[in-house]
Amino acid sequence: MASRTSDPGAAGPSPSALPLRDTASDGLKIVIVGGFGAGKTTMVGSVSEIRPLSTEEVMTQAGVGVDDRSGVQTKSTTTVAFDFGRISLNDEMVLYLFGAPGQERFWFLWDRLFSGTLGAVVLVDTRRLSDSWYAIDRLEHHGLPFVVARNNFDEPEHSLDQIREALSLSPEVPLLDCDARKRESSRDVLIALVRHLQSLSSQENHS
Repeated sequence: MASRTSDPGAAGPSPSALPLRDTASDGLKIVIVGGFGAGKTTMVGSVSEIRPLSTEEVMTQAGVGVDDRSGVQTKSTTTVAFDFGRISLNDEMVLYLFGAPGQERFWFLWDRLFSGTLGAVVLVDTRRLSDSWYAIDRLEHHGLPFVVARNNFDEPEHSLDQIREALSLSPEVPLLDCDARKRESSRDVLIALVRHLQSLSSQENHS
């Protein structure tokens, strides 16, 4: 049997070789949202310890005039339902990851994905910053805690302070950099979300 590692960011066996640990007791549902082409599928794939369930399909002429591809013209596939992955943060805590589709025509799926969710990651593409507004609005509507991660595809066009101001984020909302292509970077975003959830829970217990 392949050995397992306690560090989800460390090199280890292939994702398909990692069964759920017997000691796992806390399962948290996390949703990754953001605009079309922000890197949600990439993040789930980079960090998942199992082979991700992906509903990526090749984009066809049917999407011309429907999906706004400005800034992501080289994108050739798109998520048509959701992505699913899993990551063990430690022996007890497991995150179940759901990547939401980014196109406006699939936004109706988001409310169902939010059911049973404890928190979310808003993945921001600075080339299409306005795409993040709807995601933040829906999360606030549902009262779901979230963190915001700037996905650094290329040289960022906006500073983190500019992004916080543009998205009207309160100081309490964590905002950080990431590279969704890198497992360690994606893991750090998820850890930041878990810590944010723990902090909010602690505040509620002391109020």
